[in-house]
Amino acid sequence: MRSGTLILFVLLLLLQYPLWIGKGSWLQVWELNRQLDLQQQVNRQTQSRNALLDAEVRDLKQGTAAIEERARSELGMIKRDEVFYQIVEDPTAHPLDKAAVR
Repeated sequence: MRSGTLILFVLLLLLQYPLWIGKGSWLQVWELNRQLDLQQQVNRQTQSRNALLDAEVRDLKQGTAAIEERARSELGMIKRDEVFYQIVEDPTAHPLDKAAVR
């Protein structure tokens, strides 16, 4: 009786091995699901970035407003017969003095 129980127990362990440790095991499936979730998150971020770039490309192809805006903000360009005013605040002024003026 004792040897039969031992044989059945060893057989049960041999059948459980592929489920827990072997190829296609529960642990491997869990790890693959985790990697899949991470990759889906990366894909969502990339899709949103691509959508922004696509909108920018369409904007640049359609009109000059986007090109003009970039030239003004990034290159500091101005139109002909346009006057550029730059307001420079006094760096030595105390922040509380500015609040009192308002």
